[in-house]
Amino acid sequence: MTADDMDSGAAPEAGARDAVGDEAMAGEAIADEAIADGETAAGEGTAVGEDIAAGEDTAAGEGTSADADIAVGEDIAVGEDIAAGAGEIELDPLSLRLEQLILGAERQYTPFQAARSAGVSVELATRFWRAMGFADIGQAKALTEADVLALRRLAGLVEAGLLSEPMAIQVARSTGQTTARLADWQIDSFLEGLTEPHETGMTRTEIAYPLVELLLPELEEFLVYVYRRQLAAATGRVVQAADDAEMVDRRLAVGFADLVSFTRLTRRLEEEELGELVEAFETTAADLVAAHGGRLIKTLGDEVLYAADDASIAAEIGLRLIETLTHDETMPELRVGMAFGTVTTRMGDVFGTTVNLASRLTSIAPKNAVLVDGAFAEELGRLRAAPVSEAQAAEEAAAAEKEGEEPPSYRFALQPTWQRPVRGLGVVEPWLLTRRG
Repeated sequence: MTADDMDSGAAPEAGARDAVGDEAMAGEAIADEAIADGETAAGEGTAVGEDIAAGEDTAAGEGTSADADIAVGEDIAVGEDIAAGAGEIELDPLSLRLEQLILGAERQYTPFQAARSAGVSVELATRFWRAMGFADIGQAKALTEADVLALRRLAGLVEAGLLSEPMAIQVARSTGQTTARLADWQIDSFLEGLTEPHETGMTRTEIAYPLVELLLPELEEFLVYVYRRQLAAATGRVVQAADDAEMVDRRLAVGFADLVSFTRLTRRLEEEELGELVEAFETTAADLVAAHGGRLIKTLGDEVLYAADDASIAAEIGLRLIETLTHDETMPELRVGMAFGTVTTRMGDVFGTTVNLASRLTSIAPKNAVLVDGAFAEELGRLRAAPVSEAQAAEEAAAAEKEGEEPPSYRFALQPTWQRPVRGLGVVEPWLLTRRG
């Protein structure tokens, strides 16, 4: 993957792997002709996820109310054995036990029943469910009391005016995407690294239950702790903004670090070796970014995207990445591109021209080198982290010596390079960033 692949700064859509949803799909023997995209003729009344039997000639165009939704839904509940494919979904006993262990409750509700118990429309419940990254499950009885409580909480925030409905959907989506990736990573890592079937005489499937039983309470507590820490840090950064506009569209330093010739490397290395290399790169990058006060926005195997409020912090991170990986013989060469300017943040990701420019600079950067844009160079000068030019630095040193004072101490050096056209962004003049002295 190259830096160009991330021009938009958009976050990759998290895959929805839900045990409940996947198993429930098998039971959805619903007559397709009975639904028209999950909506009635006028798009009102019944919800997107509500599967209505063909015999229900509901006149949605006559303004079916939320109460009418419930009345219609009761017919679905009565006919649930048909709609959900004989009612109960056949699950592997161990899968069901694991699900009950993790969720702390048994399957109790159909989507309609869960929405009714939470006091929300099925349409809104379905939108929340999909936003969290879960597949439609028809009218299978696959939801628990926890699902009802989650619906009630989100809907309560909307009713209280603390969140708008679109914002509540966004909260559900961002939380679902983040935790889906976390859950997949943890399960893959734990089952691979913490289970050795040949030593215990048990299969990985058999080990899964006691492993989850032991880890779940500790991981849950740790997740809440890290979330609160991250929330405190993010809130602190936002309230320090100069004005309300900067709280959303902020001026940040954005950097991309990209492994050189990664595509060629993937053809040469075995899958296990490639996985180890990517993990080592991501771990090194994440540690360096965090240690020096930046924020890792995302990783995409051969590339990482990070941001910092201070251009000098971003500069230090970029150079540290080059220096660290250069001394690692197992790592390919690296190139880094950085830009400074207004950035729009959404759901933990960053967007805008500044992000695109940093990505383009990465694609044209020399191997084991850091390129920055003009705005980044100016910001380093304003922070007295780098001289505007070496001539100016020499003049300042001479003046300081004449006055018997210490000359200014600059951390970085900037060297202008040839102007060049950058696709989609016009002509730019990159600056080569190095350490001074």
